Amino acid sequence: MSRVSKNPITIPASVEISILPSNVLVKGPLGTLQQALTNDVMLEINQSTLKVQTTNDSKHANALSGTIRSLIANMIQGVSIGFEKKLQLVGVGYRAQAGLNRVNLTLGFSHPVDHVVPDGITIETPSQTEIIIKGIDKQKVGQTAADIRAYRKPEPYKGKGVRYSDEVIVLKETKKK
Repeated sequence: MSRVSKNPITIPASVEISILPSNVLVKGPLGTLQQALTNDVMLEINQSTLKVQTTNDSKHANALSGTIRSLIANMIQGVSIGFEKKLQLVGVGYRAQAGLNRVNLTLGFSHPVDHVVPDGITIETPSQTEIIIKGIDKQKVGQTAADIRAYRKPEPYKGKGVRYSDEVIVLKETKKK
């Protein structure tokens, strides 16, 4: 069995888990998420813990058990606490403004960039150079942050662009005469 899947998942009191034959449904105060299951993995609930086990000894089942355990743990954290990513805009005139279901970005292009926000994601702009992306699905939050960052990645000479708040940009040395 995978080292990851050996660890049981503790289920908070506010989270409800339903195990169906083909998927698992996690319901919490922030929303509901579901994940498809295969026949290689079996879930077992004891009081307030969930354990992931394999049904056979194949390498595929072993790898899948660790993956499913991580996905379910992320689902439990998402519906109880939620996930968030912070982005910073570095550069003269770089601005962001959040609307209802889109973010208007000014990133030094000749035109403004409008990014449509997917369902289940909320975006806040506390200042013009900060973007906070929140949601219950870890994959959607990370993908939305990566999509916004991809419009203007940080360049290596001045560090201008869209970066994660905890990202460290190693600047290159400029040309010497």
